Amino acid sequence: MTGNDRQFDDDEDEQGGESRDSDADDRGGDVAAGADTRNGDVAGGAVDTDDVESALRQVRDPEADVTVFEAGLIQDIRVHEGHVTVEADLSEFPPSEAEAVTTTMMRAVSDVSGVERAHVEHVQSRPEVEGRDVGIGSADRVVAVASAKGGVGKSTIATSLACALAADGDDVGLFDADIHGPNVPELLSVNGPIHSDEDGNPIPVDADGLEVMSVGLMSSSAPLAWRGAMAHDALTELFEETAWDDPDTVVLDLPPGTGDVALTTLQEVPVDGVVFVTTPFHAAVSDTHRSIQLFEENDVPVLGVVANMGEFVCEECGHPHDLFEGSDPIGSLGVPVLAEIPFSPEMQETPRPTPAGTTRYARELAAATRDRLDEIWEVDVPEGAVDLRGVPPEERRARVTDAFESVASGERFYVVSDRDPTPLREYLLEIGDGDAEETVESFEVKRQNPVTWLARATAP
Repeated sequence: MTGNDRQFDDDEDEQGGESRDSDADDRGGDVAAGADTRNGDVAGGAVDTDDVESALRQVRDPEADVTVFEAGLIQDIRVHEGHVTVEADLSEFPPSEAEAVTTTMMRAVSDVSGVERAHVEHVQSRPEVEGRDVGIGSADRVVAVASAKGGVGKSTIATSLACALAADGDDVGLFDADIHGPNVPELLSVNGPIHSDEDGNPIPVDADGLEVMSVGLMSSSAPLAWRGAMAHDALTELFEETAWDDPDTVVLDLPPGTGDVALTTLQEVPVDGVVFVTTPFHAAVSDTHRSIQLFEENDVPVLGVVANMGEFVCEECGHPHDLFEGSDPIGSLGVPVLAEIPFSPEMQETPRPTPAGTTRYARELAAATRDRLDEIWEVDVPEGAVDLRGVPPEERRARVTDAFESVASGERFYVVSDRDPTPLREYLLEIGDGDAEETVESFEVKRQNPVTWLARATAP
């Protein structure tokens, strides 16, 4: 039930003819019917819920030819001493259409015998609570989006990336960890309330299939001047307790800089890779270099950088124009450039997790991000290698011994491990009975990704 300036009809052309005093706020609307008579009944009598429902079933969308019930808008009807409250989910509608639906429903309910006051309360549909996984670690992968400075478009990029990944078929969550300036709800035009499951764990808001969690959904108007300990505790709770619906990927929008929130995230969230956002301004790039070092020191793979707002295309002449003078310093970061995104009206529009709701820049960024994740995390295990990943410690030596003794002289011997295998060097010398000097000299260890190492040597 969407459209532009759509009118919602009540099947009865006449609503009783009397004037009504109405009072509406931003949560919905009220109609006070007073003590006059309607259709021969005196207001104030007992209200039959079935009559209210029947009246609401007369409210139809003339274009889609469905009632408000058939469209799934009515969430609940409450009746108390002549006061009727209708809970309706109008979150999919533009404000003007939501107001039109509200007004039509209030008029229909007000004409029911015995109704003294009708109120339409705007709510979001209650999410499914069964089968959810608690904690951000339940996602198959977590991609952080970070920046060294504010104002470089980080949250816009994070939101667009999440929508593009979802548009391509992934189940995606978007976690707004920018606790002092949570902009994601505004960028996506979503709001609360935040519902919870049976255990009290918060459930993300649904934005056309994209799950969204943000402090901004819990406190949309209050200033968020939280000190370090408060911010740490709030984020830790959300990281650990949010009940997700089995996402493939959670995109994590970090606050700018390298403060407490970023450090908390690195300590408590299994981040599979980070995308940095910067403008090609030399000071911003210099700070980005320091931020990259922090993530690398904490064993978080840097997927690459987004060069944002480096140019704009003139609407008059159609030619691109650089917004920053001088040479582009982003190449000095030594990481892949995942996307170069101009200052564009397209990127300022509200993104949606659909192919039509994402820009080509966002789709290209999503593809590049996927490629980098595959490049970093997919390990090609050499044929015949001893794979110790997940093997109990007491079994590791026996496996290495059996494999090493079966390798022919001069052949390569490989070990894949989920911990640093450097101590194997001395163990190979020990089991080689003194003939393994050549093996020790040829022993090499390469870290494939943050949790995988490859050791290789030549059998004596």
